Amino acid sequence: MHLYRTHTCGQLRKSDAGSTARLSGWVHRKRDHGNLVFVDLRDHYGMTQCVIDIASPVFKTLEGARSESVITVTGKVVERSGDTVNTKLPTGEVELQVDEVSVQSAADTLPMMVAGEQEFPEDMRLRYRFLDLRREKLHANMLLRSNVIASLRRRMIAQNFVEYQTPILTASSPEGARDYLVVSRVHPGKFYALPQAPQQFKQLLMVAGFDRYFQIAPCFRDEDGRADRSPGEFYQLDFEMSFVTQEDVFSAIEPVLHGVFEEFGGGRKVTPYPFPRITYDDAMLKYGSDKPDLRNPLIISDVTEAFAGSGFGIFAKAIAEKGAVVRAIPATGAADKPRSFFDKLNEWARESGAGGLGYIIFDADGAKGPIAKNLDADRIEKIRQISGAKVGDAVFFACDKVGAAAKFAGLVRTRLCNELDLLEKDIFKFCWTVDFPMYELNEDTGKIEFSHNPFSMPQGEMDALMNQDPLTIKAFQYDIVCNGVELSSGAIRNHRPDIMLKAFEIAGYPNEEVEARFGGMLNAFRFGAPPHGGSAPGVDRIVMLLADEPNIREVILFPMNQQAQDLLMQAPAETTPERLKELHIKLDLPKPKKEMPQQP
Repeated sequence: MHLYRTHTCGQLRKSDAGSTARLSGWVHRKRDHGNLVFVDLRDHYGMTQCVIDIASPVFKTLEGARSESVITVTGKVVERSGDTVNTKLPTGEVELQVDEVSVQSAADTLPMMVAGEQEFPEDMRLRYRFLDLRREKLHANMLLRSNVIASLRRRMIAQNFVEYQTPILTASSPEGARDYLVVSRVHPGKFYALPQAPQQFKQLLMVAGFDRYFQIAPCFRDEDGRADRSPGEFYQLDFEMSFVTQEDVFSAIEPVLHGVFEEFGGGRKVTPYPFPRITYDDAMLKYGSDKPDLRNPLIISDVTEAFAGSGFGIFAKAIAEKGAVVRAIPATGAADKPRSFFDKLNEWARESGAGGLGYIIFDADGAKGPIAKNLDADRIEKIRQISGAKVGDAVFFACDKVGAAAKFAGLVRTRLCNELDLLEKDIFKFCWTVDFPMYELNEDTGKIEFSHNPFSMPQGEMDALMNQDPLTIKAFQYDIVCNGVELSSGAIRNHRPDIMLKAFEIAGYPNEEVEARFGGMLNAFRFGAPPHGGSAPGVDRIVMLLADEPNIREVILFPMNQQAQDLLMQAPAETTPERLKELHIKLDLPKPKKEMPQQP
């Protein structure tokens, strides 16, 4: 018999009754019934109930084993009586009558329980992550993650993509976030950077003649944590293709994502491909976001014309003097809500930084509300038609400059959807946001800047750069979005050095600076570069959606906290003066802030 186990803790079945088995695992729960002690023994594969009688010579050993101690038990597999069968466990028809017990590793008193559904503070969970990972839900999330990555890899290979590994120690990247720098010992005063993404390398692979690349790529960015973003590092399904249009990229990745979400979605519906394409301008107008959640049925509309020159002075004046626009957000079925519903939303709007949240109620008696009293019937009817409101609905309004109005209208749309319980359930709704603007105007400086990825091909190529107003130029840039979560950005790349230099010139970068910063890629393009494009869906976010977790740390094995600290391994940490000297580094640390004297 094997030293530790003949079966796993998830393996025994009714057909094994009468045989002798040996199991090893962790003491999950223990129940003392006087003459009998029951132990739920857990390992990676499942759980088996073990039982021992007080007459057994090893009774005291098993009785004294603390929760989460690692033990090995040997005994006879017996059927449970009908009234004691546990239908929630695959092993629930049998139990192990223990004859022998070995304690492999005794556990100290636990700082947090593994069994049960009790919640613990995040800092505790991260500090004792090895215990947290034993808990059923988190353990299942990590298995899901592994299976999703394996499925992504299989599906990409099936589409003739080939996996390559790109460098981790590299040069600083123009991705937009801060780099993590790694000091060079052999080149004093110089630094490597950890890659924010394999962007330049994967483009160089296309130049080198590798037609379809992919990689489950680690990426490193020194940025603040959020619920959907882990500080420090993350993983993405990075891919690139040669001789492709935007539609070719979409056609390659859509079956992969659709298949993975169908495989691991637990029966939830998935948008059939081809996924809807929504232009950036339409997304901002209709949804108030460039990552629209299509489960929300509410559609924003432009009703500026209905308010221009109207008797509702606040909006009319803002339109005439500030170039404001008015967005209408319908609220399906809200007409019968009490006054407190509208007052609460108005208060929320003020707390969110808006002046308030005006509305019109459409009921069987006509239009009601403070705004309706200041508009003539024709304007009210125009608003009703444009917004699609019906009797029984209400319409809320956001008035501001285009960008601010879109953002606030998007917040209102989400809030109304939640308040009215309109969000479609048990579905993954995908879409592409396309036709991003190539440039935007910095209102503080008055200068034109890149609005997205500076290495994207402008639509219209050189002709557009030479002859169009830069603020009207669109780029072959796209985001893939699922349930309001951006999974990745991507683009058809600018593979022409002349177009690239001109594109950067418009954004205020002289040729010399572009050559100095991106000379490696530019030089490669000068030796024959194919048209190419790609994207990089985030693995962490994919698993977060599939696991229905609101926080990305729930699908990462050993995440940092929001302050980019690894509480388990105590990183980042100080190093020794000898090591600093070897690396030619002197520290110039900020002075500690003086504490304010306490009031007597």
